[in-house]
Amino acid sequence: MPLQCESSSIDDYLSETEDVDVSHLTIIEKARELRSGAANETEFVQKAYAFVRDHISHSWDIQSQRITRRASEVLYFKEGICYAKSNLLCALLRSQGVPAGFCYQRLTVGDTPDTGLCLHALNAVYLSEHDRWIRLDARGNKAGVQAEFSLGEEKLAFPIREAYGEKDFLTIYKAPNAKTLHVLKHHDNCMTMYLHGLPSEL
Repeated sequence: MPLQCESSSIDDYLSETEDVDVSHLTIIEKARELRSGAANETEFVQKAYAFVRDHISHSWDIQSQRITRRASEVLYFKEGICYAKSNLLCALLRSQGVPAGFCYQRLTVGDTPDTGLCLHALNAVYLSEHDRWIRLDARGNKAGVQAEFSLGEEKLAFPIREAYGEKDFLTIYKAPNAKTLHVLKHHDNCMTMYLHGLPSEL
């Protein structure tokens, strides 16, 4: 099944929100820095993706209690869960005029079904040089997780295991999911939120 855009207007995938704070000075500066060393738009997208994936820590991996939400906040603290990291990648891309959106998967919290299910966030980006959308997962690589930038077959962080109740949602949303933002706003301990507070449905 192909990806489907929530909105038919490309401008919706360039807009600013409270959490995708495209016009924040630090976002603009970092995006310009990444763009300056890129030969073209596609290379810029690849560099921005690698920066968020490799240089912004996933909160669970570093066992941090801090919760970040706004893109500029994620950039400042250099950490966040997938919801936060997807906000940052989206903001960096949009600040340079590259349309980007949000995609979701329903995955097990841990490695087995008994750990429960949760929403996982990733991004989709429109590459004008290739006239197509591709999905990118900047969650952060570790043992057993190897997501990559790819113009061919998707190389996302997690395979979908339907037998576990996991699901891949193929809609490209113009804004972060309201439920994911709600949990980031209403928890004060990231480890507790991650284990017990993540939504399981869109």
